[in-house]
Amino acid sequence: MQRTNNDSRSTIKIPGTEAHFLDPLESGKGGPGRLRYLSGGKGPALVLLHTVRTQAEHFRHLIPLIKDRYTVYALDLPGMGYSEIVPGASYEEPAMREAVKSLITRLDLRDVTLLGESMGATLALTTAADLPERVRRVVAINAYDYAGGIARSSLLARFVVAGALAPVIGQTIAGVQPKPIVRAVLRGGLGNKAALRNDYLDELLKVGRRPGYPVVARAVYGNLPSLIAARARYPEVSAPVHLIYGETDWSRPSDRQANQQLLPAAEFVQVPGTGHFIVLERPDVAAKVLNDVA
Repeated sequence: MQRTNNDSRSTIKIPGTEAHFLDPLESGKGGPGRLRYLSGGKGPALVLLHTVRTQAEHFRHLIPLIKDRYTVYALDLPGMGYSEIVPGASYEEPAMREAVKSLITRLDLRDVTLLGESMGATLALTTAADLPERVRRVVAINAYDYAGGIARSSLLARFVVAGALAPVIGQTIAGVQPKPIVRAVLRGGLGNKAALRNDYLDELLKVGRRPGYPVVARAVYGNLPSLIAARARYPEVSAPVHLIYGETDWSRPSDRQANQQLLPAAEFVQVPGTGHFIVLERPDVAAKVLNDVA
């Protein structure tokens, strides 16, 4: 059953939205658990899917720009944000896709636009492949589906990710989050470093202190092979697709061209001066795409 909870526990409030929770249909080890999402606005359904190691508040600057034309559903992916951390749960692409599909089908959303950034972009595309009768459009921003991933960002990012994935000590390293290091890693995904607001960084660090979160972080960093494998589903997407990339995104031109070949009918846009987190740097770019086709 859907359950509403006005206290999202987040330190960031997005005007016009409220936090809700979707309880699992079945309790037990290994499922996605209770999912938290933000909703608000009016118009056709728009589902927002965030990046690696972030949460629904990633869209804090985009939602105000589009909430007069869409009813927004910004999901905390399993184990992330304030969605439940379930011992033994999978954080590979198929499991996270099932959580996205659960939100859409259990709320009986139709004529849905899916917008995802990074990992969320890959999930938007694979979800559209699975639910062609419900999805009308996909906006995929900096799809995270290539070898290396965040490790391409900087030497520091490579060290952090390699440490988190290391046997035995990986979980301990994943749980150590000094603010300067997290700030530096995230800024490696930005053209405009000032786009990482201090209150958002504090919110991510607060979430990172949740019991069990180091396990989630480690698993999410390690799920890249499943995201790469998910590219095989892209040609099955029948809805119109917009592929958006930042000029200095971690993906290489060859990665972008490969996705263009898989989705030859997609509209392709490259945004000058931006990196991996376009929604933080240039929310107006995504808002224009969305509002133009609303």
